[in-house]
Amino acid sequence: MFKMDNLYNESILVCVYYGPNGERLIKRGCKIANMLKAPLYILTIDPKPFDELDAEKVFYIEQWKEFANSHESAQFIMKDNESRPVSKVITEVARDKNITQIILGQTAHSRWEQITKGSIINSLVRDIPFVDLHIVSVARYIRDEEGIYDKGVRAYLIKDGDKYQLSFNHEKDTEYEGIFFKEIDTDFDNGIFRFMKNAETLQVLVIDGIVTELKNVDIHAAMNLDNEDE
Repeated sequence: MFKMDNLYNESILVCVYYGPNGERLIKRGCKIANMLKAPLYILTIDPKPFDELDAEKVFYIEQWKEFANSHESAQFIMKDNESRPVSKVITEVARDKNITQIILGQTAHSRWEQITKGSIINSLVRDIPFVDLHIVSVARYIRDEEGIYDKGVRAYLIKDGDKYQLSFNHEKDTEYEGIFFKEIDTDFDNGIFRFMKNAETLQVLVIDGIVTELKNVDIHAAMNLDNEDE
């Protein structure tokens, strides 16, 4: 990580979990770090070893690493195979990196939901009282209470004329790599493909294994369209 002039002796830690919310939290942390000319650390915690994580989780980890590598003040920290409470891991990293501000996401469907119950906040306030806590409200991950999408799997888009063909094998003419969320109860490759393009996360509609345009779609809107078609 590039050593920049830390005018205010601040260090920022962003705690992220899997899903698109992580990108928003990181951008918030980056904005604060740039204002204060402070180093930025991006932390994620998982109880499983890295080599046991599924394709979807690895995809997000790769995104966060790419972001850290592309910003001179950022560093990515992965704590895998971690059995300790989240607050203990965050406290350890905060002390090790001399963190002064921590950014956490509040969402109903992520591990950080525990934050709203008070126990983690109380632990952090008790163990590292010198750190400012920022609790950021974030949008939910892919809503799937109705079981509309299968678990995401690694997939690829291959250019085919003015369209893109979905593939589950990496080939030499692969254009984009990402995660495919297939609709349940269909024999066709219909669903959502999520990937990175120009440092931005996009999710596009896949119909019968084909993406007609790289246009970002809203998950909930796509669900409503499907319901209307029925």
